[in-house]
Amino acid sequence: MNTRKLGASGPVVSQLGLGCMGMSGVYGPAEDEESISTIQEAIDQGINLLDTGDFYGMGHNEMLIGRAIQGRREKAVLSVKFGALRTPAGAFAGFDGRPGAVKNFAAYSLRRLGVEYIDIYRPARLDPAVPIEETVGAMAELVKEGYVRHIGLSEMSAETVRRAHAVHPIVDLQIEYSLVSRGIERGTLPALRGMGTSLTAYGVLSRGMLSGAKLRGPGDMRAHFPRFTGENAPQNAKLAAALERIAREHQVTATQLAIAWVIQQGDGIVPLLGSRTRTQLREAMGALRLNLSAEELRRTAEAVPEQSVAGTRYEARQMAILDSEKAARSAN
Repeated sequence: MNTRKLGASGPVVSQLGLGCMGMSGVYGPAEDEESISTIQEAIDQGINLLDTGDFYGMGHNEMLIGRAIQGRREKAVLSVKFGALRTPAGAFAGFDGRPGAVKNFAAYSLRRLGVEYIDIYRPARLDPAVPIEETVGAMAELVKEGYVRHIGLSEMSAETVRRAHAVHPIVDLQIEYSLVSRGIERGTLPALRGMGTSLTAYGVLSRGMLSGAKLRGPGDMRAHFPRFTGENAPQNAKLAAALERIAREHQVTATQLAIAWVIQQGDGIVPLLGSRTRTQLREAMGALRLNLSAEELRRTAEAVPEQSVAGTRYEARQMAILDSEKAARSAN
């Protein structure tokens, strides 16, 4: 497993990370024992970056990871998001980035994970009522106290990253990036490179859209995402079919080709796999064997043009509050 360094001062992580959100029911039921086995196999295969959020399954995901890394803590780089508020029914109820809340969230995460420190801690979204400097200032105190090693951000604009970076080094920004979600190439990605901040890319398969995944019934949150609903679904299925045709030329799967394309967009980018099972993990890791030429990268991108994607990556209410989409909203 090749490695990449997050930011100028961050940890050295595997070329691929494992995003564990799907192991806590958001895409339909998942089996805890299979999830644990998948995490452990990923570690055994050299993947050390494990990404979670304290609100995934309302703490379930952290406890799951805690079980999986027993006896393997030194092999894991834990990336934890915080700040999203949930109701007892599971609905999202906003975000809290107040300094006192930051430390409260961290205390519970440490206990659920069963660890003494979190490697990378990040707010899941920007709290519009709290200056990012205050949120990051509280996180910097956690770094001084030894409870957090590094600070990252999630779904924030280049301007916000720059303001946060002035308070404490930001090792990476976690944001959606794939063949069909490439908006960050026009501003955010160049700005990150200028600051020496890395990018951890989630949604590299656009939540399974590029691999031809189907909705799994009740509990699958993709039923609320525009790209999977209505007239958008058949249009996007055509893009998945186009990617599949290119993949067959390379004798790989569409999943592997989509992941390989993201890997090769720069050394400062680390894709997060959404594998929920060992079978999915093994397929995804096959992307590491694919080395695309500049021409092949171009052809792959042209086969799945971003402008042909039907629907936004989140529903309208979420898109309206994403700080990462601020520049696009201003341009419109």
